[in-house]
Amino acid sequence: MTAMIIRSGDPEAGAIYLKVNYLDGNCRVLNRTYGEAGEQVWSSATGDAPVEEARADEYLQRQFNFDSDCWVVEIEDPNGKFSPDDLVV
Repeated sequence: MTAMIIRSGDPEAGAIYLKVNYLDGNCRVLNRTYGEAGEQVWSSATGDAPVEEARADEYLQRQFNFDSDCWVVEIEDPNGKFSPDDLVV
């Protein structure tokens, strides 16, 4: 797996998105949100199933238009092994 920052925003503000790219034309976009107990969790912004990369990029563009301080980290995961539960935030 490879991860890279593909868009940097304000270091003090701005949402963080993870674009999980399966390198087969499909992706998922995850965003940080809060769970029931107030803990930070990752949620799938584009649904539970992977979507075409163009659709993921369209979603991210809409977010940039709304909040220019967004950050995006792209994770290349051709084997589908990435889990946001493995992240320490």
